[in-house]
Amino acid sequence: MQGHFNMADFPKSVIITDDTMREGLQIEDANIPVSEKLRLLDALGETGAKVISIGSFAHPKWTPQMACIDEIAEKFVPKPGVEYTAAVFNQKGFERADAYYPKINVRTKRYGTHVELCDTFARRNYNRTQAQQLEGMEGSVKRALADGIERGSVAIGNPFGSNFEGAFSHEQRMKLLTLMIDKWHEFGIPVKRVSFLEAMGWNTPLQVRETILAIREKWPEVEDFHMHLHNTRGVTIASFYEALTLGVREFDTSLGGMGGCPYCGNGRAAGHVPTEDFVDLCHELGIETGYNLDKLIEAAAIAEEVVGHSLWGHISKAGPRPRGADIYPADMPFVETLDEAAHFRNGSQVYAHQISPWQEKDPLNLSKQEAS
Repeated sequence: MQGHFNMADFPKSVIITDDTMREGLQIEDANIPVSEKLRLLDALGETGAKVISIGSFAHPKWTPQMACIDEIAEKFVPKPGVEYTAAVFNQKGFERADAYYPKINVRTKRYGTHVELCDTFARRNYNRTQAQQLEGMEGSVKRALADGIERGSVAIGNPFGSNFEGAFSHEQRMKLLTLMIDKWHEFGIPVKRVSFLEAMGWNTPLQVRETILAIREKWPEVEDFHMHLHNTRGVTIASFYEALTLGVREFDTSLGGMGGCPYCGNGRAAGHVPTEDFVDLCHELGIETGYNLDKLIEAAAIAEEVVGHSLWGHISKAGPRPRGADIYPADMPFVETLDEAAHFRNGSQVYAHQISPWQEKDPLNLSKQEAS
């Protein structure tokens, strides 16, 4: 089921949702000042993001990092052209967030069913068993039907493996997806979207490819895929690339790869693909993202200042590939530290103290001739 690669399979554009303010900050220090979070939110608003979550209206007992969410909601200044939203997990959270409408919009409702392949994670993260999630599907589908919904959506949680239960097979993934999709079909509703929600980072590129191709073969009605895959083992940008080759358009990322999950056993190590790295990849492939890469790099630098430690992005540290007037000077001195590597945005003074390895070019310009 490897499929045939074709450059035309790349989508023309993608929807990249940056989750820095919500999932990124909820795993960081709870004592970060509101003023710093507002500075980061303001920087994100300049990046070209179309939708930004300001955080989550969660209970502070479980997510103390979001105890200041009301203050953020009151104080932030919306950027033109950006829709601001927030994560809500119950009716009380919805009512708290909806009090700020239309500044914050949580009224856009997506109808879908979500079941974890890992029962242990379902119990730890959602305080529900997998069986309870399965039992709850019918009620969700009936509500969608009553509201006149004509397109179903399913989300499979941690489809590739679990830190608590081990690896999951392709057959296990397809069996659970069949249970979910059949429930929608039972009420005459086609499933148009499949979402992969993975907190524990077991994904590999081949698994992602195999699963998407199998879904398309069994359910041709599925039009869209959404990838929320954590980068715990460092291969998720490769998995995202595989998804891109199959035309997938929806991805979740965060500045510097910030993020993680307190329930999965990896904490901050279960981060995301850095937004700036994935945007750079898409741009190099000729895929439109709507983001301004320079503004993303600035926002990633601010994010490191806000959280007080280095993050995991690469483009934000090394800069985009230098072209044209941005080509590095041949007589550039040594560059060793991350501070010196930031010359692409902070100027040549950051490496001015270094020694230079420069030698004059040979008079025949042989190196130039060889390069051409």
